[in-house]
Amino acid sequence: MESSPRKRRSSGRVTLQDVAREAEVSPITASRALRQERGVAPELVARVQAAVQRLGYVPDPAARALASQRSTQVPVLVPMLSNALFVDLLEAVHRVLFPAGYQPLIGVTHYDALEEEQLLRSYLAHRPAGLLVTGFDRTEAARRLIAASGVPCVHLMETTDAPGVYCVGFSQTDAGADLTRHLLSRGRRRVAFIAAQLDPRTMQRAEGYRRALREAGCYDPALELLSPERSSIALGARLLEQLLRLRPDADAVFFNNDDLAQGGLLAAQRLGVSVPAQLAVAGFNDLAGSDQMLPALTTVRTPRSQVGAEGARMLLQLVRGESPPRHCVRLGYEVIVRSST
Repeated sequence: MESSPRKRRSSGRVTLQDVAREAEVSPITASRALRQERGVAPELVARVQAAVQRLGYVPDPAARALASQRSTQVPVLVPMLSNALFVDLLEAVHRVLFPAGYQPLIGVTHYDALEEEQLLRSYLAHRPAGLLVTGFDRTEAARRLIAASGVPCVHLMETTDAPGVYCVGFSQTDAGADLTRHLLSRGRRRVAFIAAQLDPRTMQRAEGYRRALREAGCYDPALELLSPERSSIALGARLLEQLLRLRPDADAVFFNNDDLAQGGLLAAQRLGVSVPAQLAVAGFNDLAGSDQMLPALTTVRTPRSQVGAEGARMLLQLVRGESPPRHCVRLGYEVIVRSST
């Protein structure tokens, strides 16, 4: 039951009724003005906003969610925060959602489908305004949770033409193939693929690598090194050393992430392997520092900030009951050629 204004004031909390009284409008008008609903006269909106500033009013999100059956919170589920790729994506999401009155909530899945399912159960219980998730690889139970919730959902980083699915991303497979073709264009024929984490997007890049090499008639599965460990500079160095012990004839390496490639470049320098004369080295994602390596790292520049921003804009349209012009937004990528190849 709603507390009386007198009891609320005794608690020290400024209420919506206090704001309405200060602005000399009804509580309903004050509420509509704060939600920026159409039909509220601009002068009334200005009076309510001025009252909010004078009184220091902070809306109660729990009360708002109860009244509207939907909160202003938007869970954003990403695999890791140690990867700058997802930090860039989250910052872009925040820049779009926060000014629109929505609060992104960061959920980290650690590439664990069961952990993601647990996060979804927790967040969806609070009736969020919308949901942003990474990719399509999740448990069937998680898919059912999203579908049954009725909460608008946009998938990030990957794309699909499946009906009714909203997504923003780019083709990881095509990007992997194009980077491999670049290495082939440099005359390399024994191109290795070194990968860690082995999440779905990594394996899509691997498929692009295989496709390009099969087209060229020089695919060799023995040139693949796939590690389930977390991607890092140190791991990249170790895996390059392992590759050179197993296949000293390799003339190029496609690392599935820039931090691995940066470690590979450092290991090559330590081992006296000339890059690119002996061994061409390429990465993926164009992370910070890749352009400063010696030699500078060839890589694929991915649109993670644009993915975050476009995905958040699409979600806002869905939350507002609007129909986005496209269910699937496919963004480009760019092979950045530097001196390591």
